[in-house]
Amino acid sequence: MLRGRHIRLTTLTAAITMTARTALLGQAQPAQPAVTVGGVVYAQYAYQISDTANRANNFDVTRAYLNVIGRFAEGLATRVTADIYRNADGSTAYRLKYAYAAYTPGSSPLTFKLGLIHTALLDWEEALWDYRMQGTMPLERGGYVSSADFGAGVDGRWGGERVNLQLAIVNGENYNQAPGDKRKDFQARASVRLTGSDDASRVGGLRLTGYAQLGTPNTGGTRNRFLGMVSYKSSLGTLAAEAGFTRTAVGTPAPAATPGRVLAAYGVYRFPGTRAALVGRVDLTDPNTNTAGDRTTRIILGASYQLTPNLRILGDLDTVSYETPPVPALYAARSQALLQTQFTF
Repeated sequence: MLRGRHIRLTTLTAAITMTARTALLGQAQPAQPAVTVGGVVYAQYAYQISDTANRANNFDVTRAYLNVIGRFAEGLATRVTADIYRNADGSTAYRLKYAYAAYTPGSSPLTFKLGLIHTALLDWEEALWDYRMQGTMPLERGGYVSSADFGAGVDGRWGGERVNLQLAIVNGENYNQAPGDKRKDFQARASVRLTGSDDASRVGGLRLTGYAQLGTPNTGGTRNRFLGMVSYKSSLGTLAAEAGFTRTAVGTPAPAATPGRVLAAYGVYRFPGTRAALVGRVDLTDPNTNTAGDRTTRIILGASYQLTPNLRILGDLDTVSYETPPVPALYAARSQALLQTQFTF
């Protein structure tokens, strides 16, 4: 008799447990956050071919980034990136490069960001060039724009990346400076795909791209930047040409704005069926188009090999020539041979 009751109670308990599990499975369960940690490191050996400043030939880690990325329910994402870099005194230090929350409502084509965010141009252009390991992009190398700043922005994409848009309002003093005063900079970039290719990413195909930044420095004045670009990217390679125009004035009362110009072209050819590629780039930077003799020309030529999915090697020559050579003591390296690596984890 007791044994029969025990069997019935066991059966009833099992039935209740199964029913509860089935009910719970039928309900919407809260999604568990997905948090990933990764990074990228740029290491190199630089040999000075021609350098009147007599700089050393050195191994170095030019940059290291540590990324913590979170993806949560209902379209929320976060990113925090630590930037490890070398100080002017030779020591290494770290600072925030990105720290923002991003929200994409439902199936909306728009993503809203707040915090220390990507600025509107460089993240997109670096994806097109794909060789940030060699150095910064033309406008950034000239000191006109930065890759990150404190502010708010919105990213948009339509028609399977046929149109890619980014708008931002930022402090304008960049991620590596104090936040600034009440003045803010407005940035906008739009890229339209005219013809597709076998690269369906946000930078793939034949594209026209425009960028504008309007702002005022902390000290007063003018900080305006404009850029137009035509580019083509496929699995075989990349070709791009751009023209950037700047107007800069610093001070109160502000002096007349100085007009500058940056012209650049770059290309990548990937050998079919291999992991090898050739890269080339030319930057023409004229900080004051009203003044003769201050233009610099940078030529980059090299070859890369994707040794593993996480390790790329680049050997290149980086040569800078001056329209009017500066005082020898102020020379930067004029010609370098570089062995550079990019490894991700």
